[in-house]
Amino acid sequence: MAYQFTSRVRYSEVGEDKKLTLPGVIDYFQDCSTFQSEDLGAGLDKLGELGKAWILASWKIVIDRLPKLGEEIAVQTWPYHFKGFYGERNFRILDAHGETLASAASLWIYLDVRTGHPSKVDEDVSKVYGIEEALPLGPIVRKMPVPEGSREESRFSVMRSHLDTNHHVNNGQYILMAEEYLPQDFEVRQIRVEYKKSAVLHDVIVPLVYEEQDKCTVSLCAEDKKPYAVVEFSRTRQG
Repeated sequence: MAYQFTSRVRYSEVGEDKKLTLPGVIDYFQDCSTFQSEDLGAGLDKLGELGKAWILASWKIVIDRLPKLGEEIAVQTWPYHFKGFYGERNFRILDAHGETLASAASLWIYLDVRTGHPSKVDEDVSKVYGIEEALPLGPIVRKMPVPEGSREESRFSVMRSHLDTNHHVNNGQYILMAEEYLPQDFEVRQIRVEYKKSAVLHDVIVPLVYEEQDKCTVSLCAEDKKPYAVVEFSRTRQG
């Protein structure tokens, strides 16, 4: 059964167009999975006791319509697959009539924070969540290379406001950073992200931008040009 919470789109969550921002979508998805874990007794405190953490490896997010200021929404999530040290989870945002506004498939890695290495998902952890049917969103691309011919934009440093409870740049912050390089009036219908390594306080980020007719790929890299995250925005839904 999907886990769900309801909300109303706040002024602090919308952009110039009075619609929920793309980082706002990510925040709702992340909040929903966090709420589920906390309510099931498998949240941050429990993970801390186990010395484990869930690290997001990749997203595939489909945008049908961004909700508007004041609109009532429901946010849902559920796991649909556990294998080895991987977990896969779906998300949805629904309007007041139950229509899907945005949906996502995501791949997570269960990490032993003491060793820094992936760890097999504990059986009692997977049992707590259960398994539901996956949304028909197609496969998640696990490896996203930096496109050749990308142009380099101005470098910047990671600030405290970018960090989350793991002391790494928050997943949604990478989307916010990458969105800055979208062409004017680029209407996003799909986002794909691969998180390759974690950026921390004072790391320097080098944005590499590659534009195509219907896509814009922003690689947020270290000074050696190895990416922290690769973010692909598309005007249309891709396979």
